[in-house]
Amino acid sequence: MRILGAIARHPSGRIGAAIIAVYLLAAVLGAFGITPHDPLQQFRIDRLHAPSTTYWMGTDLLGRDATSRLMRGIGQSFVIAFASVAIATAAGTVIGLLAAWWGNLWDGILMRVMDVLLAFPAILLALLIIAIVGPGTFTSVAAIGIVYTPIFARVVRGPALSLKQRDFVDAARTFGSSQTFILTRHLLLNLVAPLTVQVTLALAWALLTEAGLSFLGLGTQPPSPSLGLMLSESRNLMERAPWLMLFPALVIMLGILGFNLTGDALRDILDPRTQGRAA
Repeated sequence: MRILGAIARHPSGRIGAAIIAVYLLAAVLGAFGITPHDPLQQFRIDRLHAPSTTYWMGTDLLGRDATSRLMRGIGQSFVIAFASVAIATAAGTVIGLLAAWWGNLWDGILMRVMDVLLAFPAILLALLIIAIVGPGTFTSVAAIGIVYTPIFARVVRGPALSLKQRDFVDAARTFGSSQTFILTRHLLLNLVAPLTVQVTLALAWALLTEAGLSFLGLGTQPPSPSLGLMLSESRNLMERAPWLMLFPALVIMLGILGFNLTGDALRDILDPRTQGRAA
């Protein structure tokens, strides 16, 4: 609650949190079917209908309501983004902690593997994984999770190397604490702040990567709507129905902006060196 209050008082955090809250509300409403129309229903007589009081964001080439599809697409994109970042956070944290704790040979092996993954641009590595396994929602989650695992491993390893040299870790060893207890109770708890900031920023990257994969036809498959897929379906209609590309693009842009603003606010709030400026 203290962090939520601090975010509400932070200028950029307030804006970012408001954007995310609106998106989450739209995603929940879309998941429960509380939309202006059925996202999959085709009103063929109203194909490519311009935005109006009946169709707030117009209709697509098949006569489907763009507003309803955007609400469902936000939920789909958010599920993929959150699930993939959860995988990356868990895997990267474990790898970073073990590399720092074991050191020497294991540190070198684990970090060199992470360096190989980091050498590839995120979207290209995700494309490679999906090309091997095949397109789909679950494949997108796994691919994006693998792509961003090295970032979390790096974020965790550096501070963990410093923390394991601290006196309280030596004291825990002296008192016979297990390796698991030290890693979770003494190291991991002291890494919550940088991990929280990294998770927020990674959600923005994951949202963009998911949109890119769906745009290329390798993410969410039709007829299920997603933000990138809606962009892909409307790319040949820019001159005839520009709203079909404008609204999904704005939604993606504002979603990334919301996560970035929230991440910047969390960085100021959780970093003791900038808490005075954040206040």
